[in-house]
Amino acid sequence: MRKKSDSGVEESRYVYGLFSGRMRAQALLTALELRVFDHLSFPLSSEELSATLQCHPANTGALLDSLAAAELLEKKEGRYCNEQCADDLLNSESQNYIGKILLLMHRMSADVVSDMTRLVKDGPFADHSGFGNEEIWVDYARTVGNYHKGGMMHSIAGIVSGIEGFSSFGNMLDLGGGPGLYCIGIVSESESMKGVVFDRPGVLRVAEEFIAEYGMRDRISVKSGDYLADSIGEGYDLIWASSTLNFARSDLDRLMMKIHDALVPGGVFVSLAEGLTDEGTKPDFYVLENLSYALTGFNQVFRKGEIASAMHRAGFASVDSMTVETPMMPMEMDIARKKT
Repeated sequence: MRKKSDSGVEESRYVYGLFSGRMRAQALLTALELRVFDHLSFPLSSEELSATLQCHPANTGALLDSLAAAELLEKKEGRYCNEQCADDLLNSESQNYIGKILLLMHRMSADVVSDMTRLVKDGPFADHSGFGNEEIWVDYARTVGNYHKGGMMHSIAGIVSGIEGFSSFGNMLDLGGGPGLYCIGIVSESESMKGVVFDRPGVLRVAEEFIAEYGMRDRISVKSGDYLADSIGEGYDLIWASSTLNFARSDLDRLMMKIHDALVPGGVFVSLAEGLTDEGTKPDFYVLENLSYALTGFNQVFRKGEIASAMHRAGFASVDSMTVETPMMPMEMDIARKKT
């Protein structure tokens, strides 16, 4: 809780800072769309950059000053250069580039942001979520795949490969696996494990591209379907699910039993998902980013411990939970083991 100061200046600055955030975000999005950061690994003047980008000189300078105010650029003697974080994360040539996922997140929520007052006042009046549009999910899979390649796939694979008995696992399922990078990373930690990526047909085209890129066609296959309605297969030693169980939150117990039954005795199910705390108000990043979905009626966010409780109800012999730090926010990893 924020404490009130005697003068009220600190509180006013905090609120003004929140309000100015909208322009910071828009300046960042505009810079990403124009690929500003791609050209500023070395210092340039606003005139030089505007000529390269074929943009209005004065307005280019105004944008660059705003990016410098946001501490994404350094301005020295009239020339601009990326700060280290911008060069690492916002330059599309960097292996850690996150600009594309930021632009996609903006695109998926833009309509809701513009209609927010009306949505709060009148309730959901249209489907802005795009959940039924497979092309959005194909684009998302390709974009989030690059985010995973930036380090997350190796970090997660390192954690999962430390699970007791991992070296003996023969088959794994990546449920709702999207680009399949987590499956690729986990399977790569084993000498003999094989994997299956389960998702929508269009999304699996992206997974197949990454599987080929990593030379894993002989060890990883794909299976298309709706995991809520279709068979997910059986005989798995390991089932992995990352940020996908939300679609089954209203029927989580039934899906959890399906997962339990698909595992061999002693098999392990690992879930990585958000876990809201503080009565659903933290982590602030996720609460705010989820607002666009909540306002359109899809508020399927997990509270901390919710998935673990469903694992217990499904009959798993043990459940261990841990918090995993990710570039976006802390997430909950729940590890459940079936009885032998």
